Amino acid sequence: MEFRILAPTGALGAGFDAEAFRRGVEARPHVIACDAGSTDSGPAALGSGQPKLSDQAVTRDLRLLLTARAELGVPLIIGSCGTSGRDVGVDRVAALVRDIAAAENLHFGLALIYADQPAERLQALHDADRIRPLPHAPALDPEVFTRGHTVAMMGVEPLQEALRSGCDVVLAGRASDTALFAALPHMLGADPGLTWHMAKTIECGAACAIPPSANGLLVRLRDDHFDVTTLAEGSRLTPRSVAAHTLYENADPFHIAEPGGTLDTTDATYESVDERTVRVRGARFVPADGYTVKLEGAELVGHQTVIVGGVRDQVVIRNLPDLVPFAKKYFADKILDVFGGDIDPADVDIDYRFYGEGAVLAAPEPEPLRPRELGVLITVTAPDQATAHAVATFVAHASSHLPIPEYDGLVSTLAYPYSPPEIDRGPLYRFTLNHVVTGVTPTELFRTVTEEL
Repeated sequence: MEFRILAPTGALGAGFDAEAFRRGVEARPHVIACDAGSTDSGPAALGSGQPKLSDQAVTRDLRLLLTARAELGVPLIIGSCGTSGRDVGVDRVAALVRDIAAAENLHFGLALIYADQPAERLQALHDADRIRPLPHAPALDPEVFTRGHTVAMMGVEPLQEALRSGCDVVLAGRASDTALFAALPHMLGADPGLTWHMAKTIECGAACAIPPSANGLLVRLRDDHFDVTTLAEGSRLTPRSVAAHTLYENADPFHIAEPGGTLDTTDATYESVDERTVRVRGARFVPADGYTVKLEGAELVGHQTVIVGGVRDQVVIRNLPDLVPFAKKYFADKILDVFGGDIDPADVDIDYRFYGEGAVLAAPEPEPLRPRELGVLITVTAPDQATAHAVATFVAHASSHLPIPEYDGLVSTLAYPYSPPEIDRGPLYRFTLNHVVTGVTPTELFRTVTEEL
């Protein structure tokens, strides 16, 4: 038996080559699946409910996917709608789908699978000691259940329920990337080890191709192996590039956790079929003792104004490590002077990062750096935007004239590329949950609504 799975792109709205996609459609896949979200770019989408990619970009991709699905008569599965997989993200993508269906005269059964978790449910799970931290998760403060926003990450089972009900298009909230591609073949009896390994390989589209791109892959899943083929002209796959993708987002490339167990790729083999196709065998799936569902949470922690500057003067660069603590003390006093008791200096964070001197790594370099110039990013975080901006105005002014012991009189220490230099960045969010729920069925934390278009 052969299952053909088409992964048109690594992220809905990232764009993909229409000709490459057409080659995938012509192979007559049994399912088209596409991820639409991630936590890769931070907590903002989950905290705010706003997607990373524009409606225009998402609509362009959706139109191609929906018309191809209608041509083939196969399911289309999209997961983590709206980047975060929040209910508002599912509804946002659903509205785009309805508009396209009306414009293109498309008719199908639509399933919307919601993943938002109400605070009352989370509190009850916490009280029952059924929320467990994943490695390096933050300490769990139950107050985040009401302060922030939480979604659960679904596996294949809610998707399979929607497919069994006859739905042609499934728009899911937060979902395991791999579940989107594993759902149908797993439901139809394909080997679970091969199925999960196939899904892991194609979850990001042609990210495992050379060169990596937003384009797609086609898989032919058989009884004892699967063949993965890159679709874009000028791209290729190698055993190394395919095998390397098991390390993406995983600390251990041989043991990859899913809600119901672990994908074990220890004995997997990879061989070239041709320049664009790699054959994979040997992975197995080890069921877990109990089913777990991951929780992801984010909350608003303040508002930010940023200042971008630079310095080339070597005397200034040498003095910056001593000047920054001095400046922060000055700014704390200034906040008290300007705002009185209205603003506690402890509620305002002023951070300096020096790009060119370890700002990305944020740790001591193995060898001392001697940069010719530094990029300086100053971030002011406060409870509200007005305060962040007000503080940033005197931070920017003072930072451009820090006192240099070697120089007499007023000197310029930072140069700003923008006027005014203060840039309001808006709300700031942080992750609050990276935990799993134990003792649940695969579907009980999710709800599904269906409709006919």
